[in-house]
Amino acid sequence: MSTGPAIGAPKTETPWLGAVGLSVVVPALGYGAPGHGAPDPEALGPDAPGHDAPRRAAHGWDALGATVEAVRDHLDDHLGRGPGDWELVLVVDGQDEVPAAVTTEDPRIRLVRVAGAHPGKGTALRAGVLASTGRRVLITDAGLTTPLDELPRLAEVLDGAGDGGGDRNGERDRDGDRNGDRDRDSDRDPAPAVVLGRSGNRLVRALGIPGIPGFRADTCGFALFDGDSARAAFGASSLDGPAIDAEVLRWVRRQGWEVAEVPVAAAPAPAVGPRALRRGPRPTAAGRLRALGELLRLNFGGLAVAGVFLVLSLYVFQGLWADLDGSYLADALQDQNQWEWFVGVTTDNITHLRNPFFTLSQGMPDGVNLMANATMLGLNVPLVPVTLLFGATVTFALVLTLGMAASAWTWYWLIRRRFVRSRWAAAAGGALAAFAPPMVSHANGHPNFVVLFMIPLIIDRALRLCEPRRGGRDGHDGHDGRGGSSVTRDGVLLGLFATYQIFIGEEPLLIAALGMLVFALACLLVDHRRALAAARPLGAGLAVALAVCLPLLAVPLYWQFFGPQSYHSVLHGDNAGNSPRALIEYASRSLFGDPETAGRLSLNTTEQNAFYGWPLLAFGAAVCVWLWRDKVVRALAITGFTALLLSLGPWVPVPRTEVVLPGPWRLMIKLPLFESVIEGRVAMVCAPVLGILLALALDRILRMRTRELRTLGLLGAAAALIPVLPLPLVVRERAPVPAFITSGAWKDYVKDGEALVPVPLPDPGQADALHWQVEAGFGFRLAGGYFNGPWGPDRMGIYGATPRHFSNLLRDVRYGGTPPEITAQWRLQARQDLEFWKAGALVLPRQDRDTELRDLITGLLGRQPEKVRDTWVWRVGPGEP
Repeated sequence: MSTGPAIGAPKTETPWLGAVGLSVVVPALGYGAPGHGAPDPEALGPDAPGHDAPRRAAHGWDALGATVEAVRDHLDDHLGRGPGDWELVLVVDGQDEVPAAVTTEDPRIRLVRVAGAHPGKGTALRAGVLASTGRRVLITDAGLTTPLDELPRLAEVLDGAGDGGGDRNGERDRDGDRNGDRDRDSDRDPAPAVVLGRSGNRLVRALGIPGIPGFRADTCGFALFDGDSARAAFGASSLDGPAIDAEVLRWVRRQGWEVAEVPVAAAPAPAVGPRALRRGPRPTAAGRLRALGELLRLNFGGLAVAGVFLVLSLYVFQGLWADLDGSYLADALQDQNQWEWFVGVTTDNITHLRNPFFTLSQGMPDGVNLMANATMLGLNVPLVPVTLLFGATVTFALVLTLGMAASAWTWYWLIRRRFVRSRWAAAAGGALAAFAPPMVSHANGHPNFVVLFMIPLIIDRALRLCEPRRGGRDGHDGHDGRGGSSVTRDGVLLGLFATYQIFIGEEPLLIAALGMLVFALACLLVDHRRALAAARPLGAGLAVALAVCLPLLAVPLYWQFFGPQSYHSVLHGDNAGNSPRALIEYASRSLFGDPETAGRLSLNTTEQNAFYGWPLLAFGAAVCVWLWRDKVVRALAITGFTALLLSLGPWVPVPRTEVVLPGPWRLMIKLPLFESVIEGRVAMVCAPVLGILLALALDRILRMRTRELRTLGLLGAAAALIPVLPLPLVVRERAPVPAFITSGAWKDYVKDGEALVPVPLPDPGQADALHWQVEAGFGFRLAGGYFNGPWGPDRMGIYGATPRHFSNLLRDVRYGGTPPEITAQWRLQARQDLEFWKAGALVLPRQDRDTELRDLITGLLGRQPEKVRDTWVWRVGPGEP
């Protein structure tokens, strides 16, 4: 393995001693520089003037000498006094004149000088580690913030795993398969390459660099490395500042090496020197900027991938962003109106301190159970300020655009973390998982099926629970003994992640859970020993997750399933499954798609839940055959095939015949929760499956030695992907809001507690009135509506409010029906329905057949309407004739 040179080549002032048992690397830059590493004047006593630079520098060297003496005494007592027992590598500034008292001329204490005007922590650590010769390398700070008495805890973990980890220096199978030794080493517990000492509050450590949240400044503050691993990792590093900790650990993990973490006790008081010396130099603005720059440099690749995903998402939604006030997603049906209404009603409830799970704003007089609808409170509540400032349409566009890009990024993160080494192979897989044809189809108005960034995090946490773990000091808690994953901690995080996902989208979580269950059963089939070994920690973690979820979700779920306007299930009929042809055809908004063909094979444009195209499915099958030895690939193949079968529904018509076969969904159609699922959506499980298979294939292809094979493999991947490249979503001009609403004239006709009744009433077929209500700031309530609610004594779930005779009549006439003869019975029915809705005004905006509708309503109510701006209005509230 090649390693990069240290920046500021180290200069060693002692002869080469050969390999030793332990190397202790202590970066000690600036101890002789006044005002840099030395303590503040107050720390030296009240008689120390601030300009006493020589005294401050001398005090810094004295403190460093005390550190050296403490380390030497400890190592002599615990490791021995021989020349091969240990060494201390002290890294100092090349410009400092180090007093002899610091090193005491002990040959085991090696002085390494680094060049440069302002060498940083990264320069010092790289120089010190590369100059070390120990079989183990301990990194600690000059103030001994963590006492050396904690070293045995780290050594126990580093030595206790045995040699079952394979070749720690990164040797893999000749094809470069990241998982090539998975089967061979399945029963061995890998040895860690580094053990980190963890002390202090986790949140405080996460904010280790002042002003730079998210960077753990003490990551390698006290860490024990395998010597060869340390020299390889630090030699491959390039950063000079504090971010080298993150760079090194990221590099170690990407080699597939284990990183363990062990709790250690921090020194209660300065072990050596004054307290200010232990703190280190005060952070400066320049230091913060340098740390931020290094973090950006370290994460440039990931940021670049995120940028690509954001650009791709903006490309898909470009029509919507081009005119947020006037554009409407043409294939959204009434879903954009509905979801913007969800945004608005959530904002209205929160700002007025009302129940976020219920509203009377539509569906008068019964209202809407918001928890039983796809309200996405997990996003709409945090985005209340955005909605207040810019409006519901901006929030809608932001959620779709950023949500799709974020979902692609988390899929990319999961794929790179778990399956491949190549960044761009993982990026291609993440893009396919998030921008596959079913996802683009649902982007027309179903944000809950587009914003899936929590699903990869949930999957990763579940996979962490399946990782082998070994008992240790914390074994009673499910700790793995290496300071790594804890069953309790992972279970708690899994429960919190799942809870949040429920407030984003329950049905996607249910479908994802079904996919994970199928994957788990597939793993049991292809690798039963490992699957059975993972069952116990996974089961324990799921129990913890459930214990976390239930208290948090008790009230919301009770309200959803038993509260006002709750319902039992939503039936979608026997034609909600995918046609077998839909699996191999192209979606409407795919590059090779034909809207007419896709329309015949789907419920509507937003429900094109498969349409992966035969080239992509053929490519996925070819990858499975090619990598069939990999058990993960076998499990993925079984998962994808099962999902496609389930998505065909309870009855599967054989194309071009009259034959209809029973489908496997018949086994699930009566199960609780699944009875409300549109079964065709189960095919969406195949998007991440195909994404992972694509990433695995590209990772192999990019590392092929033969140029011709690489070219052939890339051409095959391109041939599979090009036909399903997404096209921008189509938009149309949005129906204008009547001036009767925008002018506020409605306020003279609808009193508090009364409903405005549009003609025809809003329902799943036409719900522009929901947009009126959003534009009016929810100043009035609506009869009718577009939401999921109960119907009949069995409380069966339907779309929209329970229809009444008068609403059905208005709907029939609006869409071409012949008006009936006006009778006393019809007049009585109209008045009864208006009273039921608590109507204050009946409004008829301009539309097709508005003359017929005006005459009908006038005859039923027995009086002429008022013309208010662009709308005919009938007063129908209490006291009206």
